[in-house]
Amino acid sequence: MSVRHTLRPRNGALAAAMVVALAFAVAGCGDGGKDGKTNAGSSSQSKSSPSGKGQQTDTSAASPDPTVKLAEATGEGGVVLTINSVKRDSGGFLTVAGQVKNTGADDFVATSPWAGTERDVLASGDSVAGATLVDKVGKKRYYVLRDTGGKCLCTMGISSIKAGQTVPVFAQFPAPPNGTRDVDFQLPTFPTMTVPVSG
Repeated sequence: MSVRHTLRPRNGALAAAMVVALAFAVAGCGDGGKDGKTNAGSSSQSKSSPSGKGQQTDTSAASPDPTVKLAEATGEGGVVLTINSVKRDSGGFLTVAGQVKNTGADDFVATSPWAGTERDVLASGDSVAGATLVDKVGKKRYYVLRDTGGKCLCTMGISSIKAGQTVPVFAQFPAPPNGTRDVDFQLPTFPTMTVPVSG
């Protein structure tokens, strides 16, 4: 009986020692480098790389070259819409990028028609989700793309534009066939603009 009592503590001590040794072994295997910087660097790069690409896409789309003017139209309240680029992306998308400028003396409250009337895109709130493209040759109309949550792949959060302020805008659409060289772009409250497609 005394033997059993002496064996149990030894077994418990042995188990504890094995747990500690195993913990050190796992920590050593997870190092992956001399100081652990290799793994941290590669994991941060792999995580930041996709988001970095997304930010670059959004930045280039939302900040078009203002010196390039493919088309321009004036809407209500003296707001001028300028289209700076209409580019095909390799993923089968077409991105329209431009800017809206309030040339009036008063602040302009963005109108709800810009956001469109479809129930699915109302989740985008104040946006340019109501924009459309028309391929006249292919006789097809294209609507702004949405993510899985129903939000548009376009500029959101435009509630008002101050007098003299310029706001970059963009909208992504399914790309028309490669043979399509120009499309009609329309944002509610603005006249239709025919713009060339590049890429």
